Amino acid sequence: MKFFDACETGKGWAACAQYCAPGASFSAQAGALGDVTTLEGYAEWMKGLLVPLPDGRYELMAVGVDEDRASVCIAATFHGTHTVDAGGNPPTGKSVASEYAYVIGFEGDRITHMTKIWNDVYAVQALGWA
Repeated sequence: MKFFDACETGKGWAACAQYCAPGASFSAQAGALGDVTTLEGYAEWMKGLLVPLPDGRYELMAVGVDEDRASVCIAATFHGTHTVDAGGNPPTGKSVASEYAYVIGFEGDRITHMTKIWNDVYAVQALGWA
């Protein structure tokens, strides 16, 4: 949960690395994250997302632990409003409540892989970015 909170509140890789194995991977079937293949890259992507959405926050819905598969599933809703210009994109003033889930794999006490399940098209449209 410490990794989840650090990642979701935009603390970036500097705060997330301590919970991850070297080279921890990332995957998502979402166009917005198409080029992101490492947890380091994802942690930095989340940090960047909170620039145009400075009120970005998560609402935890559920956490499940599967000890047999050394994995944790976390479901949450991300809330945020585009109020800051981040590189030539004027604020839309639009808000989003976007549901998502993580499936996080472990070796020992270190994260080795995380999959994000997310409807990025809905989120991008709700914020007025598409």
